[in-house]
Amino acid sequence: MKIESDRFCINRKIAPALSLEAFFRLVSELGIHKVELRNDMAGGQVTDNLTPQQVRQLAERYQIEILTINAIYPFNQLTPRVLKLTESLLQTARDSGARALVLCPLNDGTPVAEQETLAALHELAPLFARYGIDGLVEPLGFPQSSLRSALQTQALIRDARAPFSLLLDTFHHHLYPPAEQERDRLDIPAIGLVHISGVDDPRPREQLTDEERIMLTPQDRLHSCAQMRELEARGYRGVYSFEPFASQLAQWDAAQVADAIESSLSLIRQG
Repeated sequence: MKIESDRFCINRKIAPALSLEAFFRLVSELGIHKVELRNDMAGGQVTDNLTPQQVRQLAERYQIEILTINAIYPFNQLTPRVLKLTESLLQTARDSGARALVLCPLNDGTPVAEQETLAALHELAPLFARYGIDGLVEPLGFPQSSLRSALQTQALIRDARAPFSLLLDTFHHHLYPPAEQERDRLDIPAIGLVHISGVDDPRPREQLTDEERIMLTPQDRLHSCAQMRELEARGYRGVYSFEPFASQLAQWDAAQVADAIESSLSLIRQG
């Protein structure tokens, strides 16, 4: 596949051992220039020990665009704690220059009624608008997730009249069996971002966890490259973000991170 470098992004989850500056420098040296930041790193902070304004300055120095901060969880249970988290992340996004926040649904086996998720989206929309930040809603394919379907997610966004987009993930697509039947009905222009990772682990898909998520390999059971080809054929021209999760990544230095990214890009281009 021929996908230009400016359509790739690197999620910070691939480089938990690197400082923010080292991470920005590495991504810039690879010629990618887009990143996703997170609020679930070991230090517990999106910006490490830097202020959001200092992160913005670092991003400008290394010509980095911060696409998202990941994530508001669980967005579809708007407790006072979740609303406080949302406001805090929106402030951080605005001050650091991040374009969007990712919204993830409750993922502990507790069912959440569709109307409750709809109401949450409706309530959050004006808050995002006030800060000038986009929202990306990511259905999670795990069996215990309260929102697994990308098609349902798009319908809820439309019904809520919320200015949000779908975040599609090749891992979560694989975990949700009906996704194959729903894929042709997805609104491609309403997809705001695609997460990509790989899985080599042989266990049944209903037993897969984030721990099995690595970078792309020729043995990838998610068939992420095939998923990307289909999206490209249907007209998707947005960004693909590498988002592996395995704990082994914490042992990688900058050279290993760079090698993994370049290897995955090579597989995509061969596909």
